[in-house]
Amino acid sequence: MRFKFFFASLSILFIYFDAQGQNIQNIGVPYVENYVKSTYQAGNQNWAITQDEYGIFYFGNSEGLLSFDGKFWQTHQIPHHLIVRSVAADKKGKIYTGGYGEFGYWSYDSKAILRYHSLTALVKDQTKLNNEIWKIYIDGDRVIFQSFANIFIYKNNTIDIVEGSESFLFLFKVGKRFFVEGSGKGLYELKGNKLEFIDESAKAGVIGVLSILPYGDHSYLIGTAKNGLFLYDGIKFTRWNSEANDFLKRYQLNNGTKIFDKYYAYGTILNGVVILDEQGDIIQHIDKLSGLQNNTVLSLFTDNSQNLWTGLDNGIDRVELNSPLYFYFDKNGAFGTVYSSIIFKNKIYIGTNQGLYYSDWDVERAKRQSFNFKFIPNSQGQVWDLSVYDGNLICGHNNGTYLVKEGIIQKISTISGGWTIKRMNMHPDKLIQGTYTGLVVYTRVNGVYTFSHKVEGFREPSRYVEQDNKGNIWVSHPYKGIFKLNLSNDLKSVKSSKIYDEKSGLATTYSTNIFNLDGKIVFTSDSGFYNYDEISDRFTKYQQLNSKLGTFVSSNKLIQADDKRYWFIDHGKVALANFIQPGKITIDSSLFSVLNGRMVQDYENISKINNNLFLISVDDGFVIFNKDNTIKVSKKLPKVFIGRIENIAANNFVITESGSLSRDVNIKYAQNSIRINYSLPYYRQGKIKYQYFLDGYSKNWSAGSYLAQKDFTNLPYGDYNFKVRALVNDGTISDISSFQFTIEPPFYFTVWAWIIYTILFIVSLYYLRTFYFKNLKRHQQELALKLQQERDEHLKQESFNNEQKLIKLKNEKLQTEVESKSREVANSAMNIVYKNELLQNIKSEIAQLKDVQGKTLSLEQLKKLNKIIDEGMNDERDWNLFETSFNETHENFFKKLKIGHPDLVPNDLKLCAYLRMNMSSKEMASLLNISVRGVEIRRYRLRKKLDLPHDKNLNEFLIEL
Repeated sequence: MRFKFFFASLSILFIYFDAQGQNIQNIGVPYVENYVKSTYQAGNQNWAITQDEYGIFYFGNSEGLLSFDGKFWQTHQIPHHLIVRSVAADKKGKIYTGGYGEFGYWSYDSKAILRYHSLTALVKDQTKLNNEIWKIYIDGDRVIFQSFANIFIYKNNTIDIVEGSESFLFLFKVGKRFFVEGSGKGLYELKGNKLEFIDESAKAGVIGVLSILPYGDHSYLIGTAKNGLFLYDGIKFTRWNSEANDFLKRYQLNNGTKIFDKYYAYGTILNGVVILDEQGDIIQHIDKLSGLQNNTVLSLFTDNSQNLWTGLDNGIDRVELNSPLYFYFDKNGAFGTVYSSIIFKNKIYIGTNQGLYYSDWDVERAKRQSFNFKFIPNSQGQVWDLSVYDGNLICGHNNGTYLVKEGIIQKISTISGGWTIKRMNMHPDKLIQGTYTGLVVYTRVNGVYTFSHKVEGFREPSRYVEQDNKGNIWVSHPYKGIFKLNLSNDLKSVKSSKIYDEKSGLATTYSTNIFNLDGKIVFTSDSGFYNYDEISDRFTKYQQLNSKLGTFVSSNKLIQADDKRYWFIDHGKVALANFIQPGKITIDSSLFSVLNGRMVQDYENISKINNNLFLISVDDGFVIFNKDNTIKVSKKLPKVFIGRIENIAANNFVITESGSLSRDVNIKYAQNSIRINYSLPYYRQGKIKYQYFLDGYSKNWSAGSYLAQKDFTNLPYGDYNFKVRALVNDGTISDISSFQFTIEPPFYFTVWAWIIYTILFIVSLYYLRTFYFKNLKRHQQELALKLQQERDEHLKQESFNNEQKLIKLKNEKLQTEVESKSREVANSAMNIVYKNELLQNIKSEIAQLKDVQGKTLSLEQLKKLNKIIDEGMNDERDWNLFETSFNETHENFFKKLKIGHPDLVPNDLKLCAYLRMNMSSKEMASLLNISVRGVEIRRYRLRKKLDLPHDKNLNEFLIEL
């Protein structure tokens, strides 16, 4: 599974930097990259380091096996969560580890998950497994594990045990030879499975051996815990008396490794790392003050790129020995913030916000150069500028300007704020200086520059000053814009002055600066570089330059490096631009990315020491840039390593730990959202961008991104090929790495699903046909039934219509009968009224009757007649006849009245009936044989009995009843 990728990544086994002739600088310290515990998320202590064939690092950590691919960290735990004391990669896909009573190897399984395989079961005598495994070496087809009690040799799936007469210290592999110390006795050489004692070692006092490294062609450099360094030529041992001996004895040598085939790095218990050359001189000392996280070095390792890796008692550090940048930091804050620095007459001068400091400088010295900066008396205050002209070191200071000589200063100007000083083009014996309050001119007299005069007529603060080829003086004001000054012939006053602002073509007047670029005055701003056009007297964008500067188009400062190279500084970011080829500009910013944010913004300073060395001021010290130490990156970069593939759906689990090593990866459709992690095993400062392309999903390569992972969500099912490549420093491109995987179709698109779909389709057709004919028959039956129902409904409707007509006729007949009865009742009532009126009239007439003699009838006769008439008027037969007719017409009228009002008397019922018939009071009086007034009284009483409200009409109430 892994062989294809293995052969494709063989280039990682070779150093892909041209390190031949590489030298470690003796000034400052190299760049140190710290990997803190919170970054790698494991234990403090790191006991061993190795690198596999893919460029991946593995660390024996106090919490297990820790891996690092240049971007991501992972921790793998061995059985019982033991501390991993030793680790070694066999470059064939296995990582061997050892701990207390446990050793074995890690390898990727079929799903590219790193799994541990213990080898301790192969040890026949398990009592031998009671010690830590401190060293592991790969020796051809065998692997050697060493504890303080035994040496285990693993070969052909068997383990042989080598025992000594005493306990061991540490086993060392040097070339093809193995050496181990018998504790306190001397050195043994392991030959095959046998130990051979080296007599001379005991005699020479070679005890407490903690490092053995190759020295020269056939010798060995042996480092001991207390007795210093020894050389062994294969026959005899001799003490290597060197500068480093006392240092290593004092700070307890703990381990060592060889660098660049000519340097020796030793880790100590008490004082970090020391690097020696072949003469034994200390070239470098790297400790906590100079960048290490901890001074106790538990392990050292030199990688394929000649980086020095340190496993510390608390953390991991990478020391970039092959970097052209070496640092000197003022960790104790002795001299404050650095604004300028320069080398002059074998002295280094540092101008800070506290004053001027100096120390000895000897770049030709082979040994490590140390500094002892001293304060120059009377220089306290802000130093702005240090410049050398004609053998004069001139210091621009907040309090004036000084000449500096051998640790003393001499004030030559009292004009405050010496910002910048430049030689005048047409007056080579004169210098012009920009200050807080205008311009100052200095003249060389007998080889020494002295104050001449202040230029009259211009008092603006002058941070940057340049002179063009016509003698005009250009001055930038921090807020107002650009001034062009024309001085008088004696340079003492300003003949003419003009200020340029936005109206003259500038983008802004704020922070527009002036510099000389290859003999031409250019103007910088946040929106790019500008030219001055003398004919139009305006500024235009310098497009030829802007188009080639990339992100450094907004540089705020330019400093000349040499004839055709310039430093471009963009608000703290540094790049070196090369103008050697006409019409072409090459910019290198990756080498200087570690300086980003470390320089004092707007007061950045870089001075040239010689053709190869440059001194770069940073806020808490300085940096030495050695052009000769610039390593050319080979066009052959390592391939991008595709690491963990994670599902980012609901469960968020690991699909594989290495996409580069996995094969036949099938991902369920329900888990079709994945995250792919990748990294370039490139362990140097530089800009690394990644481009990816998902074949089967994307159409083009993505734009370059610093992100080292990509998420794909809701991928459709199908086959995919994820491709990724790296772009280093916007130039070199790595080979393409790929990861092939398949998103399985959802269950409803699998082969079995299609078989089921086919069966279901056939069954569905059968049932559909059966259902169709059954439904057709049912539909026919329903139609017949519907027709029958419609016929029955029609007949029923006809019968209903006939019944309705019959009912209507009956109703009409009944209505006619009712109306007839009503008329009969009315007629009967009216007849009674007429009868009563007639009888009343007769009664009245009888009262007026007289006999022949003219006399009225006797009272007795009248009473008799009146009685007869009254009986006729109150004849119950009339009422009974009326009541019968009324009830036939107005059914249940009297019944409802009696139920609702049981206190009604017969006369009340009669009155109600007459009122229902809407008779007049007169007619009712006749029927009741009472007066009209009596009718009104009865009506009143009836309303009370019926309990009618005042607004309710009595007649309406009775009609509605």
